[in-house]
Parts: sequence; structure tokens; C-alpha cells
Amino acid sequence: MLMKAEYQEWQEVIELIQRSAETGQQEALLTMLLTPDERESVIARVNILCELLKGELSQRQISQLLGVGVATITRGSAELKRQEQEQKEQLMSLLLK
Repeated sequence: MLMKAEYQEWQEVIELIQRSAETGQQEALLTMLLTPDERESVIARVNILCELLKGELSQRQISQLLGVGVATITRGSAELKRQEQEQKEQLMSLLLK
């Protein structure tokens, strides 16, 4: 019998998270999947994207505001630059309160 992992592709994990949200179990799932440090990192990344999308602060200012390294901001900025304008606008509407 050939054994393989249940989840092998990133898209499968995305679908798992979507299913958990549909059933109101996303908090339990994400809490189990991520360590406290990883959750803090996700919070930082979300805030980095928010600040980059706002475009009001320099990378150095974002670094100081969030207490993260400039290299982390630069990686977020590079990923954001790879996105089409439509995707950026969708992210803005999703992330910015």
C-alpha cells in the first residue's frame, strides 16, 4: 500500500482553511497549526502589508513602528510588487479597516 501525506499542495491547505472558515472552526485550526511565535509573525506580516499598502511610511519607519527588521519589510514589499494592481486593490479592501 502506497502511503502519502494527506495534504501535499499549498492550494489544499488554502481549501482546508476555507472549509474551516465556513464551519466557524478557523480559529481552532489556525491555533493548532501555528505556534505562538508563528502567530506573532503572521500578525507582523499582516501589519507590514497594511502599512505598505497605505504608502504613508518609509520602510524604516514601518520597521520602527512594528519592531521588525528592515529586511522583513523589504521581503513584504518585494512580494507586493509582484502582484497585479487588481490584486493589490483586493488586498487593500480586505486588510484596511
